[in-house]
Amino acid sequence: MLFLPPLKAEILFQIAGFPITNAMVNSILATVLLAIFAFFLNKGVKKYYPKGKAPKGVLNFFEAILEFLLGYIDGVTKDRKKSLKFLPIVGGLFLFILISNWMGLLPGTGSIGFWHGEELVPLLRPANTDLNMTLSMAVFAVILSHVFGVFTIGFFKYANKFIKLGDLYHAVASLNPMKMMVAFIEFFVGLIEIFSEGAKMVSLSLRLFGNIFAGEVLLTVIGSLISGYGAFFIPLPFMALELIVGVVQATVFSMLTLVYLTIATTPVTDHAETHHVEAAEDQTPTV
Repeated sequence: MLFLPPLKAEILFQIAGFPITNAMVNSILATVLLAIFAFFLNKGVKKYYPKGKAPKGVLNFFEAILEFLLGYIDGVTKDRKKSLKFLPIVGGLFLFILISNWMGLLPGTGSIGFWHGEELVPLLRPANTDLNMTLSMAVFAVILSHVFGVFTIGFFKYANKFIKLGDLYHAVASLNPMKMMVAFIEFFVGLIEIFSEGAKMVSLSLRLFGNIFAGEVLLTVIGSLISGYGAFFIPLPFMALELIVGVVQATVFSMLTLVYLTIATTPVTDHAETHHVEAAEDQTPTV
């Protein structure tokens, strides 16, 4: 029989009235695996680096990955300090999404569970096939970019990116029709930017959810239409494709988060600063 996964994650049990879904179980397992990995990696770092020894084996492999990630992030931020600040966030999202996606391909995921009437409720479901999970990560990424922006360039300068009252005031005070027209246009564009922040959350969450959920449905359909030994071998190319999709989607989500963080922490020159620069240039003696 063909049991396509429903859009909503299934509830397994409740703890003090809080529902625990099968997608949440997958995300908890992914978090535990990351924590165990981080523990042993930190133990290895303390073993080699304080003694001035070169890392060996797996530690050397992950050091190469870290250098690659920092170089890739540097290409976006153009600043090593920013790269080091953003690496835990971007790298953490990338690893969590990647492991969650790949865990969805393990045998038993989506197929081992208990029957609720005529419906099979699996014990494990890929975490990113739950829209609540992808939406929460998208909200986290966008809100955190605003927090970094406020602390980096200041509250009022950052707010002026969206509500450009300061630029509008200086343009009106200058009595320059062209500057006033540009300031009014930028003011309404800033209001549109506020709505675009909500669009970022929607696009981030739906893109990841849609691709991973579609892959889960595809594997379910392929596995249900084939019987015999072919049921073990024919889905393998599709599973290999899903491995690639898992990497691509983790990369897209984390890199877009990096772009949002970089843009938010980049100061924008307002009309007042431009006026001071022009005034200083006018006062500079010519040779």
